[in-house]
Parts: sequence; structure tokens; C-alpha cells
Amino acid sequence: QLQLVESGGGLVQAGGSLRLSCAASGSTFRVNAMGWYRQAPGNQRELVAAISIGGSTDYADSVKGRFAISRDNAKNTVSLQMNSLKPEDTAVYYCNVIFKHGGRWSPRQDYWGQGTQVTVST
Repeated sequence: QLQLVESGGGLVQAGGSLRLSCAASGSTFRVNAMGWYRQAPGNQRELVAAISIGGSTDYADSVKGRFAISRDNAKNTVSLQMNSLKPEDTAVYYCNVIFKHGGRWSPRQDYWGQGTQVTVST
């Protein structure tokens, strides 16, 4: 069982940057792929960035070239560097363990944390 705690959110102007961190407890962190999701009011939760056990990354088209996911297995952390932020990036951001299901990344439903709020102003 992993516990995931997100941090680093806040209020930033459009064009600014934020770095989100996710601290995972538990020894199984390094054997799991990890992802960052976000959910804006009225919208479904969406995967914005994924990183495999070996460090391969995937991004949603909406964040490609602006966001970068990384992991530190020694520290049991996964981070999301967000640059050139836009108002449409405003959402609660969550990290989670992900796994391939039907060729697509899916989250572990029992691992959701509280998330961290990111608000981008115009």
C-alpha cells in the first residue's frame, strides 16, 4: 500500500512556473509507473503526464513542451515541472500509481490523495 502526498501548488500568473512534488510512502514506489492527473471544476480527471519505471515519459497534448515529469526513486518522489502556465491549467493536481490497461494508462483507484490546487490567473 502506498500513501501519496502532493504539494507545491499555488496561485501563479499566466506564463509563470510551478513545480509540484509527490511524496510516496512504501517500498514499492520504484516498481510502479507514476502519473500526474488534474481535475478542473466540472471536468473529468485527466492524465497529463506519465513516467514509467524506467523513466520513459508520456504527456497529454495540451501540456507537451511545457510540463516535465521526473522521478527520484531514492527519495520516493515524483515531480511535475510546469512552465508557461495558462489559465486553462487551473485544476487540482493529483499523483497516482498507474498501470497499462487495454493499452492505456489507468490509475489505482485506492491510492488517490488530497491533491494540490493550481490556479493560473490572467
